[in-house]
Formats: sequence, C-alpha cells, structure tokens
Amino acid sequence: MADALLLVDLQNDFIHPNGAYARGGAKSADIAALPARLVPLVQAMRNRGGWIVSTHFTLVPGRNGEPFIGAHLKKLRPFLGKGDFAPGSWGHALLDELAPSDIQVDKVAYSAFYQSRLEFALAKAGIKSMLVAGIVTNGGVASTVRDAHVRDMSVTVLEDGCAAFNPDVHRASIESLRSVVGVTTIATAMESLR
Repeated sequence: MADALLLVDLQNDFIHPNGAYARGGAKSADIAALPARLVPLVQAMRNRGGWIVSTHFTLVPGRNGEPFIGAHLKKLRPFLGKGDFAPGSWGHALLDELAPSDIQVDKVAYSAFYQSRLEFALAKAGIKSMLVAGIVTNGGVASTVRDAHVRDMSVTVLEDGCAAFNPDVHRASIESLRSVVGVTTIATAMESLR
C-alpha cells in the first residue's frame, strides 16, 4: 500500500466554476470530472491511515498585492491577476470535496519539489511511496513525479486520476511517464487499499 495520496493542484482557482481559470474561460470537462472520481480514493486512503498531501500552485503577491507571474504563464493565461492563487485565499485552497489534506505544500513552479518544503514534509512523515493524482498531467504532475523519481521515491500515477486541457497531451504524458514510474487506475488503487 502507498503511504500517501499526492493531490497536485486540485484547487478552486483551477477547477471550481467560480475560480480564476473558469472566469478566464480556461475550462476542461476532463479536469472538472477529476474530483468526483477521486473522492472515494481519498476516503479509502484516510480509512487506511495513509496521508493526504496536497500541492497548491501559488502566485506570490508582491507590492500592493500584485502577483509575481512568470512571462511564460502570463502569455499562456493573460487573465490571471491580483488575488488569483493568493496564499490563504479561497482560490488557493484544495477543493472542498477533497479537503482536508494532512500536509499542504505551496508551489511556485511546475514541480512541487522546486523551492518548497515538500521533500522535508514527506521525510518527516515517513512517506516513501505515493499515489499521484491531479493536474495538469504534462505540467505539475509530470514534473513532480519525475522529481520524486530522482529522489528514489516509489511513485504510481493514477492514469484516470490526472487530466490535461488536451486529452491527447494527457495520453502522451502518461505514456512518457511509464518508463519512469508505475501507472495504474483509481479502481486498481482502491483494490490495493482494501
């Protein structure tokens, strides 16, 4: 059994109908479907005494609350602005149906290990193996999973527990991860928890 379920960036500002991405017109049916599919697995992991770890993409506020937004992201998502993904805000939070997490880690880049406390927290909790779900498969999920791999962690990606804005990109990303980590389904993970 995995020690933890890592939920990558399943935040209100990304997924909720009132979040920053929805307000900016960046929606995906595949991404919107993830929380309902993951609720039973989250509960099963809790029931088995496993950890729920959530990563939270963060736009760090600077002077007057204006967020620091990288040029790449600004070009990709020009609608992002003040208050979006702000630490402690509603938009920054894990979706209600998946909350609460046992460990919450703010992240500022694709990989949740980059300039964060994730590695420290996982070590302190004794977590050596993780199931991984979240968004986007080709961004936060892939980068975090690859960084976990180089840290000798046992990682299994939930193929139907991740999504991207483009289904073809999701499938290609999953295929590319198969040579690095395990890949399974939510149903199979549920069986292992039983």
